[in-house]
Amino acid sequence: MASNSIIQCIPSSSHVMRTYDVFVSFRGEDTPNNFTGFLFNALRKKGIDAFRDDTDIKKGESIAPELLQAIEGSRIFVVVFSKSYASSTWCLCELAKICKYIDTSERHVLPVFYDVDPSEVGKQSGYYEKAFAEHEETFGEDKEKIEEVPGWREALTRVTNLSGWDIGNKPQYAKVEEIVKKITNILGLKFSSLPNALLVGMKSPVEELTKLLRFESVNDVQLVGISGIGGIGKTTLARALYKRITHQYNFRCFIDDVSKN
Repeated sequence: MASNSIIQCIPSSSHVMRTYDVFVSFRGEDTPNNFTGFLFNALRKKGIDAFRDDTDIKKGESIAPELLQAIEGSRIFVVVFSKSYASSTWCLCELAKICKYIDTSERHVLPVFYDVDPSEVGKQSGYYEKAFAEHEETFGEDKEKIEEVPGWREALTRVTNLSGWDIGNKPQYAKVEEIVKKITNILGLKFSSLPNALLVGMKSPVEELTKLLRFESVNDVQLVGISGIGGIGKTTLARALYKRITHQYNFRCFIDDVSKN
């Protein structure tokens, strides 16, 4: 995600590049091949569009408008605190920006404490105390950068006080399932990602078809017919709807040609 270099937060423009369901803030060198890797994979399987800056933005770029626009356009924020999270000014800048958006809009922030005690994060003790001492030493007499530090500390304390998950020595897969379930409950059917999203005119028919289904009737078997001449996209529409709602069920199956089964 971030290097230890000093990164300046650049104000984002009013234009939002695109909308994401989830923005995950994490320290790249701590968790990419384990916990966050599992999390992104689980979100993808559920059809949830999650932004991760270590793949969507080239390494070496500064925290530019592309990243800040991704934060602005996200509905849920997952912050994965690890031992070296505060060592990255990039991560701290992300967190401060996230807190500004939850002040002005109804967005959810879900903290996750990976191999670090929540109190250490909230009180900036231990690894976090050391990280801030290093930042302040690096900043020296740079007044502009020193002025950012209180905002970072406040953001850490504030997000730590929110309800989240302390991974500790618990099985990661179980916690990932809990987090993904929480996210799907918050999003409901309002996922940003949609299979075949590049097909012109697909989004509106899927939304109309969704309205015909009574999802609150969990014990009912429902049948909706899609009729039309061959080749107009009936199967594509049905598959898109299936991908949109499949996260709600433990068992699912899509049969694209009943006549051959």
